[in-house]
Order: sequence, then structure tokens, then C-alpha cells
Amino acid sequence: MLTEEKMQDFELKTKIFFGENSLDHLLQKKSKNAMIVADPFTVQSGIIKHVTDRLDKDGIPYKIFDNVVPDPPMDKIVIGVKVALEQMPDCLMAVGGGSAIDFTKAVKKFSHEICADFNPKFIAIPTTSGTGSEVTQVAVVTDTEKQIKYPLEDRDLIPDEAILDAVLVKTVPRTITADTGMDIITHAIEAFTSTGRNDFSDALAERAIKLCCRFLCRSYLNPDDTEARQEIHVASCMAGVAFNAAGLGLVHGMSHQLGAHFHIPHGRANSILLPHIIAYNSNIQDMTIPHDGFPPCAKKYCEIAASLGIINFNEVSTVRSLMNYLKILAREMEEPCCIKDIKTISKEEYFGAIPEMAAAALRDATTQTNPRVPTQEEVEAIYRDIWDFEVVDKY
Repeated sequence: MLTEEKMQDFELKTKIFFGENSLDHLLQKKSKNAMIVADPFTVQSGIIKHVTDRLDKDGIPYKIFDNVVPDPPMDKIVIGVKVALEQMPDCLMAVGGGSAIDFTKAVKKFSHEICADFNPKFIAIPTTSGTGSEVTQVAVVTDTEKQIKYPLEDRDLIPDEAILDAVLVKTVPRTITADTGMDIITHAIEAFTSTGRNDFSDALAERAIKLCCRFLCRSYLNPDDTEARQEIHVASCMAGVAFNAAGLGLVHGMSHQLGAHFHIPHGRANSILLPHIIAYNSNIQDMTIPHDGFPPCAKKYCEIAASLGIINFNEVSTVRSLMNYLKILAREMEEPCCIKDIKTISKEEYFGAIPEMAAAALRDATTQTNPRVPTQEEVEAIYRDIWDFEVVDKY
């Protein structure tokens, strides 16, 4: 007897240009009034010239807005909206990392809500690999008063085009390479195990994991390795497409709160949380062999491990080996393994914030597609564990 399956859909709105000299695509633009949104570092470091030199060559007029800060707060976004509505560009370009792209998405959304005629072509040009924001319908913004990060989600936030050129990421510092690389892996693993996953998102997520695990340390150890940088850039985009279709999970729900409360870089927070959440979702505490309570998502983690050549005695041992591999990968890039290692956060302040962070994590949109439904008590326990606990010792 055939079982009925719920209809699913998969859409890729963004046209992606990648590979060597992909920035030359800008020479084909016919814009008469471009607005470039970037952070101050992208402008001051000269990275922006990779874009503006091409626009100058083609005689395309543009203005640069560079009042972008990490974890875009609403007060800064309001300024961006005012500038955008005054300029009314026909092309809106986001040049930078996830914050610059998310900032631009928010500016586009709110500008259109104020003025229906605000409909510029939206081009995302990432200068870091990690967020996947260049292909997603999500922008994370910050309420600084409430110390909460929250996602805007709307199909209209998806860029029309994305340009992935490794020349823009060759100067990224090692710490950011490590942080954003672990963010890519987290995006892909959470998409692969999400309750919203499908065959298309699985294929992209699995490929992103394999590329990232193969090339991340290479790009970290040798920033001039163009092949490694380009492959990581592509993996980031693939993971973005995957989680845009499938959703994410509890790692992101919890890491958003760590960023909002303590300004921990997003990828670094993900790196600390990821092994703990794999253990929690798999429910492998006190197990040596699979038995009652061994959830289906644990088999998905085993699929990930197998794709990386990690195969152990049984499924429980394989999940533990995957967790250990991810911890070693993070250590190889000098990522902290717990909150205590970050050194800038007091234990009293951190533990005092746990109940509020846990409640916010449960409300976070990304948590809704986690394969295991968490409780307030369970999330608080994980927050306590990551202060100074080695997850392999517990699980």
C-alpha cells in the first residue's frame, strides 16, 4: 500500500555567479543609480575597490553607504532606510559579510513598505564565507534595548543575484575564517537534520559539509590558497540554499542569544554549541548501543559521518566520533571549546542570563525546525554545560 507523502517544494530565486573573475559580471550592469551598502572596514581596507573599479570602468554612477555595524541594530537600519528613500536607487548592492547583507535586506524591506515604488535589483557580494545570506530569505537584526536578535523572514529578502569571487575573501583574518567556517558546517548539519529538510536540501547540505571539512583548514592555514577559498565560498552558498529551504535548529536558536547578550561572534558560538546539540538531539547519553529513545535524526548524523569517512563500531559510537571530529576541527583552528575560554564574560553574569536566554532560544524561529523539541530546563542545562564542560566527557 502506498503511503501518502506531503507535497514539498524547492525554489532557488537567486542567480549565482562564481569562479575566477566572477566580479566581471558587474560590467554587464546597466544601472543608472546604484547604492552600495558596506561596513567601514570593507571601504577603508580597499576591498570595495574590487566592485567600484568595475562600476567606474563601465560608467555606472553609485553612492556608498558605509554606516553598517555587526549585528545590525534597528536604529542604524532606520538611517539606512532614510538614505535609500532619498536616493531611490535602481540597483542595491550589499558588499560585505553577513551583517552588511542582512542590513541591506532590512533596508530593502522597510523601504518598500514605506514606498511601494522602491524596487531596486538586489545584488549580494559576500566578502566572507559563512552566513549564506546571499541566497536566503532571512535577515537577523538586533533589538539593542531588549538584547535580543530576531530574524526577519520574507521571500522578498532573497537577493536577485549573488557574486562569489574568491578574491574578496583572500584577506579575511584567520579568526574570521575559522568562525565563519564553523558557521557553514553548522548551517549544513542543521539543514540536513531539520524537520523541514527534503531531498534537494539534503544533497546541497551534504556537499557543503564535505567541501567545508576538506578545504576549511587549508584556507585557515594558507589564506592565499585560492582553490580552498573558492570552494569554501561555494560551500557557504550551498549551505545557505539548503537551510533556506529546510530551516535550522537549536544551535542557531541558542547562539543568537549568546550573540545578543555577550556579543560572541556567531560562528564561534555555533562552534561551541554544535557538539552539545548533536548529543542532545541524538539522545545518546548513557548509551553504548542504539535502543528505545534512539531518534531518527541520529541516523542522519551517521550519514554525515559516513560521508566524511567516519565509521565506528555502531551508530552511537559513530555519532560520538562525529562530535569528536568537530571538536578537533575547531581546536585545530584555535576556536574556544567553551564560554569560559572566551575570557571576557564573567561566570556570574553568564549564569544570571541563562533563564532569559533559554526562553528566547525557545521562541527563536530557527528552533522550530529542530529535530527534537526542547524544554526550558533542557536548554538551560545546555547553556550551563557549555560554560566549561567538555562534551565528550559527558556523552
